[in-house]
Amino acid sequence: MSKAAEIAYRHIRGEILSGALDAGAPLREEALAAAAGVSRTPVREALRRLEAEHLIQRSDSQRAYVATLSADDIAEGFALRAMLESHAAARAAERATPAQIDALDAHNRGIAAAIAAEAVDTAAFIAHNRAFHAVIVDAAGSERLAAILGGIVEQPIVLRTALHYDRQAVEQSHAEHDQLIAAFRRGDAEWARAVMAAHIRRAFHAYDDAFRLGALTGSKPAA
Repeated sequence: MSKAAEIAYRHIRGEILSGALDAGAPLREEALAAAAGVSRTPVREALRRLEAEHLIQRSDSQRAYVATLSADDIAEGFALRAMLESHAAARAAERATPAQIDALDAHNRGIAAAIAAEAVDTAAFIAHNRAFHAVIVDAAGSERLAAILGGIVEQPIVLRTALHYDRQAVEQSHAEHDQLIAAFRRGDAEWARAVMAAHIRRAFHAYDDAFRLGALTGSKPAA
């Protein structure tokens, strides 16, 4: 991929993952090129890569738009994430260094600070939550697992789930992170696996509730 295409890819991907480009939003090459500061050719290359990652889709007339998700897509994505992240947690419990466990503790303290205010600092929660899970994947010590998880975790689902958490949900997430840290300090792989599986399943129900209420749906554009 050329340097210009990489710039376009990172820009468009970032806009999708941040929610700035919502599900079903049309992706017009000229506007994307102007926003990324590149020509339309690298934008086309970037869109092909994003299509391969299932972040964008095309209509019958080949117009690109941000991928929409069905209830089945959501359920499958979270089921895969639960299996893979619980396996990562089990590996991490046996391999995490003291420095990595300290990093997990630091990020969870960041989450505690983000939810302590009268209004939850959602951006800080999301940043520390993402970093917390990234440390676990790193501690698992498997490039193959990290690559597979990258295509599942770095999806709009994860961000949009967090955006629809209420205070009780973020407090529960923080408490579950504490349990994971305790499992890592004990080196208990099965404890870590069980906590992570439950953690992801709870996140699924938070997302699914919002999806079914219509807060997260996007409509596919006409061909």
